[in-house]
Amino acid sequence: MMTVPQTLPGYRVLLVEDEYFIAMELADLFRRRGADVVGPVPSVDEALDLIAANARLDGAVLDINLHGEMAYPVADMLVARKVPFVFATGYDRETLPPRFAQARFCNKPVVVEQVVQALLG
Repeated sequence: MMTVPQTLPGYRVLLVEDEYFIAMELADLFRRRGADVVGPVPSVDEALDLIAANARLDGAVLDINLHGEMAYPVADMLVARKVPFVFATGYDRETLPPRFAQARFCNKPVVVEQVVQALLG
């Protein structure tokens, strides 16, 4: 198993999460490690806009259900740009479309350290 670095200077991570406290906890952890946090945003449209506006993203954390809208278009755009991501969600892995069968995955309730581990590990 790969050791996850304790500091992430210059790492650009997109956070797509509609639960305020989870979004803030994730953002705080990444920032404390020196990462540049893009977002967090609570919707598919805002996430797609941020992806389009940022030439470089090193990783992303996605909730699947964003106020009733599925985040799969965001995941598709990240795949197209070869940006690694992790789904942090209350959904079961079996509910993912087949194209995301190999995606990194963390079940809610999330432990933010485990989300970072899944993304970077």
